[in-house]
Amino acid sequence: MTTATNPNVLLETSLGNITLELDADKAPKSVANFLEYVKSGHYDGLAFHRVIRDFMIQGGGYSADAYKERSTRTPIENECNNGLKNKRGTVAMARTNDPHSATSQFFINHADNDFLDGRGAGQWGYAVFGKVTAGMDVVDKIAATQTGRIRPFGQDVPVEPVAIVKVSLV
Repeated sequence: MTTATNPNVLLETSLGNITLELDADKAPKSVANFLEYVKSGHYDGLAFHRVIRDFMIQGGGYSADAYKERSTRTPIENECNNGLKNKRGTVAMARTNDPHSATSQFFINHADNDFLDGRGAGQWGYAVFGKVTAGMDVVDKIAATQTGRIRPFGQDVPVEPVAIVKVSLV
């Protein structure tokens, strides 16, 4: 059940469904950003393009057909010091080395990844903004997908794309 504080989002993937509960109280900018991408249909037809077993699965930026990059909106401010931790089953914003570069890409932690947490002012981590409430078995399936080197990403790309078929509020 979606509430203003903790909206729920359904990720329908080619390997099954994953339900996320978002934490708008602790990560309001990240949640608002993610929901704008959900409402616009941005994630529909994209792929999990980076998969590392016992680390994380990442998606939200590239199509499932030929891994074409999809355009994004302006980056958001990093909310990594919000008290939420990069534990197995949490969802966080992906970014570049610039701590305030997150746009549409996100990842689901496949293991406890404390080293990704913020360490206070000036020590930027990766902003957690929700958690998996159903479908962790699907996350495990995606994490077990065979990967290889595929351009433009290099290694850790699923050999058979794992599609994000549709993402919607539930």
